[in-house]
Amino acid sequence: MNTFAESVRSWALQEVVEDRRARYSIGVVAFALATAFGAQVAVVLPWTPVPVTLQPLFVILAGVVLGPRMGALAIAAYVTVGALGAPVFANGGAGLPWLLGPTGGYLLAAPAAAFVAGVVAGREGAALRTIAGLTLGVATMYVGGVSQLLAVTGLGLGEVLALGVVPFLVGDVTKILLAFFVVKSTRRTSLGRA
Repeated sequence: MNTFAESVRSWALQEVVEDRRARYSIGVVAFALATAFGAQVAVVLPWTPVPVTLQPLFVILAGVVLGPRMGALAIAAYVTVGALGAPVFANGGAGLPWLLGPTGGYLLAAPAAAFVAGVVAGREGAALRTIAGLTLGVATMYVGGVSQLLAVTGLGLGEVLALGVVPFLVGDVTKILLAFFVVKSTRRTSLGRA
């Protein structure tokens, strides 16, 4: 990387807030908001009740960037705000009925997914460990989503996998790779994580 680009990068990653607790608090709020905005980037597929969104990207990033506990807290805050009625779920969905519907399992599993991603990736995880954490985070969301789809729809496992996993594999692999490159670029400097 040339000197100008490196200078800009180091300037952009400087710590603005020095207090560690304040940084984590800002991070929790930022990831809860990013997840809410990511949910609004939704594409409805006609053959499945589950829309394609950017939520999984922010869920796994929260766990790896903030760490397992703070990442799970950020996503739990997002789910709680939506459960209380704020229109933060996909396509402006909100409320407890949304969490009890066909897509609720993905949302309910999201805090656990952030936690798993953070634990497996580790504090300064190697590339393979980081990819494993991001992948297992998405897999955790799949487990929650498929479980609830099975309960709500009454369909068989094969049909539920065809509705709730298969259409999203390519997009989620892309999100995992994007998250990996974001994490990799922020971990090059000691400023990225306390």
